[in-house]
Amino acid sequence: MSSAEELQWFNNEVRPFEPALRAYLHKRFPLLSDQDDLVQESYTRLLCAKREGRLTSAKAFLFTVARNLAIDIFRRRRWIGYHEALSDIAEMPALEEAADTVAFLEHQYRFEALIDAVASLPERCRTVMMLRYLDGLAYKEIAERLGISPNTVKVHMVKGVKDCTAFFRKRGLLETAVALGPAVPAENLIK
Repeated sequence: MSSAEELQWFNNEVRPFEPALRAYLHKRFPLLSDQDDLVQESYTRLLCAKREGRLTSAKAFLFTVARNLAIDIFRRRRWIGYHEALSDIAEMPALEEAADTVAFLEHQYRFEALIDAVASLPERCRTVMMLRYLDGLAYKEIAERLGISPNTVKVHMVKGVKDCTAFFRKRGLLETAVALGPAVPAENLIK
């Protein structure tokens, strides 16, 4: 295949997947900072596979290579982290539960989003949510502690859940659960 034919093939068969590939990488690896390099390296490997006659599906190959390269980046970052001073390691979040770096980073990203969501709530609503979920207090106990009625506590809980749900959905962290059955009112989720 001549270089002109290869360029035409690339522009017709590969380049149209770039926006979808970038969207996939952004959603699957939100903490990935060097996306351009990863896409270029994926293109290089795809062209090599094409020249060697190993390519059966450009799209499948491209997405698989990009995913594997992203995972490798996170593995390298994890390996570099092992070489830090002991005092730095003592301050790191617990890694023992993470099956792999990608899962840990995804969990960390979602945890930070949860903190941001709760922080964005109005003060009274945030206080009610924290007393319920962090301190494990019942509605009646929250009402007594804050000097409000249990119904007001319920109103704040419903608002908090709805606002946090909207916060997550806006950031693409919450997929619609249509396949799981009928929608469950927020009031039933917080009891």
